Amino acid sequence: MRAAALHSVAGSLLLTALALAPAGSAPAAPAAPAALGGAEQQGTAAAAARAAATGIAFGKCADVKDMPGAMQCGTVSVPLDYAHPSGKQIKLTVTKVAATHKDPHNSKRHVRRQGALVYNPGGPGGDGRYFPLVGLLPEWKRIAAAYDLIGYSPRGVGRSAPLSCEDPGRFFKAPSQAPTHPSESYKKERIAQAKAYAQGCAKRSGSGLKHFNSLNNARDLDVIRAALGERKLTFMGASYGTYFGALYATLFPSHVRRMVFDSAVDPTPEQIWYRNNLDQSAAFESRWTDFRKWIARHHDVYGLGRTVAAVQHSYAKASAQLAAEPAGGKVGPAELQAAFLSAGYYDDYWPTRAQALSAYLKGDAKPLIEQAGPATEAAAEAENSNAVYTAVECNDAPWPTDFTVWDRDNTRLSRVAPFETWDNVWMNLPCAYWPTSRQQPLDVRTAPGQLPPTLILAAERDAATPYEGALEMHRRLSGSVLVTERDAGTHGIAGGPNKCVNGYLDAYLLQGRTPHQDASCAPHAEPKPKPQADRAQRAALKESLKGKAARG
Repeated sequence: MRAAALHSVAGSLLLTALALAPAGSAPAAPAAPAALGGAEQQGTAAAAARAAATGIAFGKCADVKDMPGAMQCGTVSVPLDYAHPSGKQIKLTVTKVAATHKDPHNSKRHVRRQGALVYNPGGPGGDGRYFPLVGLLPEWKRIAAAYDLIGYSPRGVGRSAPLSCEDPGRFFKAPSQAPTHPSESYKKERIAQAKAYAQGCAKRSGSGLKHFNSLNNARDLDVIRAALGERKLTFMGASYGTYFGALYATLFPSHVRRMVFDSAVDPTPEQIWYRNNLDQSAAFESRWTDFRKWIARHHDVYGLGRTVAAVQHSYAKASAQLAAEPAGGKVGPAELQAAFLSAGYYDDYWPTRAQALSAYLKGDAKPLIEQAGPATEAAAEAENSNAVYTAVECNDAPWPTDFTVWDRDNTRLSRVAPFETWDNVWMNLPCAYWPTSRQQPLDVRTAPGQLPPTLILAAERDAATPYEGALEMHRRLSGSVLVTERDAGTHGIAGGPNKCVNGYLDAYLLQGRTPHQDASCAPHAEPKPKPQADRAQRAALKESLKGKAARG
C-alpha cells in the first residue's frame, strides 16, 4: 500500500501525558512485554541495552550539503535478525536538530526541553532523515523549541543497509503506457516483469532479504529510543509509519510516552497488504473526482471543461496524444497518470497539475515535461525506495499467489475505479512471486490502561490511507483519540495549513493534553487556481524533504 506522507513537511503527533525523565538522565531499561515476540523480543531488549550504553555520536552530516539549520548525523547499530542479536549488525542513519528552547511568540521565554521526537514519513521506503528541518517552518517552531527533532533512514533505505532489486539505470522505463483495461497480452508482459523483479530482489539483496519487514522496523524504533537516551518513546508516524508505530505500541506499550498517528493505515491483519491496496485504489477514484470538480469550477482559468465528465475528456485526450507521441520523448500516459496521482495525495499540487494539462492541450508541453518527466538524477534513490517498499510489504503478510485472483478482483474494481487500480496491481504484483517466506501479521490491539492516550489524525477523504483505516486503528488502540479534518483529502495533515489540527497536535506534544472525546476540524481552504507563493514554497519544501518516497 504505497504512501508517502509529509504534508508540507508536516506530520502528526498526539498522546497523553506521561512525564518524561529529566533531560540528561540515564535511560532505565523499560520492562519487556511479557508475551509477544519470543526470541525476537529478548533480542530487542539486548540490542536496546547495548544501544543505551553506546549512544549516538552525532556530528557533521558528510553527505548533506548546503542545507539550512544545524542538523547533525550519526548511526545506530541494530541486528539484522533480532532472534540473533549478537549476529550480523546493520547501521541506521539518524539525524537530529537539537531543541531550540526559543518560544516563537515570546523571545524572552526559555522553553524547557521535553526529550526527542522521532518521526517516520511512511512508505515503506520513505526516508525521514530530513525531517528535523521542519523546525524551520512556522507551524513547527513551538514543537522544535521543546524537542530534539529526530529523523532516520529505516533499514534498507539510503545508507541504512540499502536494498536494491534492479539496476537503477533501468528503473525509469519512460515513456510507458497505462491502460485502464489492459489486454491479456499486456497482463502476461507485466506478470513476466513482476517475476523478474522479485528474482532481482533476491539476487541483489541476498539472504537477509526476509528481515526487512514491519516488525523489525518496530524493533529498530525501540533500539533508536534507547540509543537516544530516552526512557520512553515520543513518536510520530505518518501513513505507513502509523502501521509499524501501532506494532510498536502493541509490542512495547510500557515504552510509550506519546504517539501521533497521522493518516492511519488499517492494521487489521486480514487487510495487510493485499486488501488495503484494493481499498486504496477505490478511494483514489473518489479523490480524482474531487480534483476534477475543482478543475471544472475553474474552467475560466484552465479551459479543461465545466463538468467532471468534460475534465475527464480533456485528461483522456491528453493521455491518447501522449500514447501516440510522448512529450519530450519521455512523458507518456503512465507518467501523466503518476503526476496526477500525486495530486490525489496533496491538493497543493492541483493548480500546477491543472495548468500543465491545460498548457499541453494548447500546444505547450514544457510544464508537463517538468512535472511528469522522470527525474533520472534521482534514479538510484527511487529504485532503492521502491525495493524497500516491495520487500517490506511482500515479507509482511501472505499475498495471493495465483494471478487469476488479482485479475478477478481488480477487473471488477477497475469498472468503477479505473484511475489507479491497475497501476497499483503492477506495483504490488512481485509479491505474488516473492522468493522468501511470509509472516502472519501481528494482531494490533491494546487493552484499557495498557497504553498512554495516543492521537490519531485523519482527513475524511484521504485516498492513500482511507478514513476507515483511522476508525479501525482508533478501535484497536484503547484510549486513543481521533481528530478528523472533515471533507478534506490531504494525506498527512499534521503541521499543515489547518490551524485547528495543529492546535490539537501542539496541545498533545507540548502539554500531553488530548480532547476529552473525538474531535473534528473544518477543512483547510481549497487551493487557489493560480498557486500562491506560500503554497508553492510549501510544496517545494515538501518535495525536497520527502524525496522520492513510495506511496503508502
